[in-house]
Amino acid sequence: MKQDEQRYSLALPYVYGLGPIGACALVKAMGSATAVFQRKDELPQLVPGVSRRLVEALDCPDVFRRADEELAFAEKNHIQCIPLMDERYPSRLRECEDAPLSLFYRGNADLNALRVVSMVGTRHATPYGQDICQRFLRDLSALCPEVLVVSGLAYGIDIHSHRAALQNGFNTVGVLAHGLDRIYPAAHRKTAVSMLEQGGLLTEFMSGTNPDRQNFVKRNRIVAGMSDATIVVESAAKGGALITAELAESYSRDCFAFPGRVGDEFSAGCNALIRKNRAALITSAEDFVKAMGWEMADTPKQEGIQRQLFLDLSDEEEKIVQLLQNNPDGVQINTLVVEVNIPINRVSALLFELEMKGVVRAMAGGIYRIIGF
Repeated sequence: MKQDEQRYSLALPYVYGLGPIGACALVKAMGSATAVFQRKDELPQLVPGVSRRLVEALDCPDVFRRADEELAFAEKNHIQCIPLMDERYPSRLRECEDAPLSLFYRGNADLNALRVVSMVGTRHATPYGQDICQRFLRDLSALCPEVLVVSGLAYGIDIHSHRAALQNGFNTVGVLAHGLDRIYPAAHRKTAVSMLEQGGLLTEFMSGTNPDRQNFVKRNRIVAGMSDATIVVESAAKGGALITAELAESYSRDCFAFPGRVGDEFSAGCNALIRKNRAALITSAEDFVKAMGWEMADTPKQEGIQRQLFLDLSDEEEKIVQLLQNNPDGVQINTLVVEVNIPINRVSALLFELEMKGVVRAMAGGIYRIIGF
């Protein structure tokens, strides 16, 4: 069944007249790519706007040929193919309308880590920007050592962020603008190999895909979408980092920027983001942690209700509380639904009630934690 979902998810965007966004919307409406194909004759009645022409287009064996080739390549090279509704899929990214229907991943980091931050910037990093990467992640490691650091493996701030993350004990994931059959730029291969042991490499592109210009813009939406916050370290007045910041804002994610001296070419973009209130100004890891409220999660609080005071919980609420007690770092809502075997709409209602009772707290990325643990 799992392989069927992978196969259907890879094939669906290639159906004539559908496209990636339409495919994603269909899967969200039907619950899986498998259901889209297996119940295709029912789609016009189940999903508004689906035409008979689209139903007929789904009956196309050719779209599966490339999918089968890619699954064989992935298996041979130990690559995970992660469909949209898989629990391994970055839950923050799934919330985005233009989320990829499938991702390809090599690595060992949890893409649904409790805290995820992306660091982006110019390809022409100055000593000032390089120093910020090193100092920020060094100090962050003392305040919040479990953060997943995401960037794009590109020249400049990206690669310095990855390297500083590795040096300071963070898992770090590089989001690629091409398939996992290559590393671009080749000069970053050594760092990429290290990341496979302390993070990973992630892409939406099948093998054989070149690092074409338009793919970098597509890549940026994954960098922004899978993170709680995006930090722009250095940027000229125009550049890919500003696109990532704009995407983060469109996804209602936090955006931060380090300021630079007036007149510095590669701080102009950061200064403009701050001036236009498109990004919050930070000068240190402490600024960032306070702005995100992450220090609250690291310090045991006494506001939590003790377990013996949970007097009026229903059987369903008890199941949720018990699961969260056994996982003090938090549980993502999709995993929670599977574990307690309760429909997602009912789980959402129960979690809301538990929040109102002061029993659980909602975190970024659809993660819930028991209060007081």
